[in-house]
Amino acid sequence: MGLDTSHDCWHGAYSAFMRWRQKLAEVAGLPPLMLMEGFFERGGYNDPLKREADFLKSIDCIHAIDSMYAGLPIRWEALKSDPLHILLSHSDCDGDIHHQDCKPIADRLREILPLLPDSDAGGHIGAWREKTQAFIDGLVLAHERGESVDFH
Repeated sequence: MGLDTSHDCWHGAYSAFMRWRQKLAEVAGLPPLMLMEGFFERGGYNDPLKREADFLKSIDCIHAIDSMYAGLPIRWEALKSDPLHILLSHSDCDGDIHHQDCKPIADRLREILPLLPDSDAGGHIGAWREKTQAFIDGLVLAHERGESVDFH
């Protein structure tokens, strides 16, 4: 079981889709997705600050923990507008990317494509650039047809 989209944008594991989006955010100069609204859960399994919080708790610095978590999660509206946010904040199991958003997202992905590693990402992703190009191609196809990209 995994994520499938229309227009052959993505077919693969949910975990691979998440790692791919994390890499997109990284190369686009955005905050780590795990700190963003919709992803961040204080003390949760994927809390990137949990180890530090546990350490601070162990040395009885509870007040420092609250300071460390202040301002989290980062709200998408706090960032400079970027079509990439639509893809990055999208559900990984349902919904769609509206056809009017497909071209701006494809254009933005083209901009960051050269910033992605020219290597195999492993973990069911394949090559970073190839996977991203496939997503771009699917977005362009959807845009040309006036269709949305469906996630299921």
